[in-house]
Amino acid sequence: MKNKDIITVGKITFWLFFILGNICLLGYMITKNDIFAFYGLMLLIFGSILNVLVILCLLLYGYFNRIYLNVCYKSAAIILINIPIAILYTLIGISILNF
Repeated sequence: MKNKDIITVGKITFWLFFILGNICLLGYMITKNDIFAFYGLMLLIFGSILNVLVILCLLLYGYFNRIYLNVCYKSAAIILINIPIAILYTLIGISILNF
């Protein structure tokens, strides 16, 4: 894999789960349809698992191909940006559901 491909994996993973989280949060805020809250919770659970698996694959790839280790770290760091966003969205969702 090339450096560009490794970074692309991190960017695609980040944007995919970021956009899906926005759809769930904004969909619930606009429509008040509980299905968006349910899918947001499922996204939080399964998205966390998938993000961890992608990060582990990147780190293992970087470990076995030392040339790409720094690029794998950068790609994993891009994915890790989703953690504070997910926490923020969870807090917003909980506060909306409690009203």
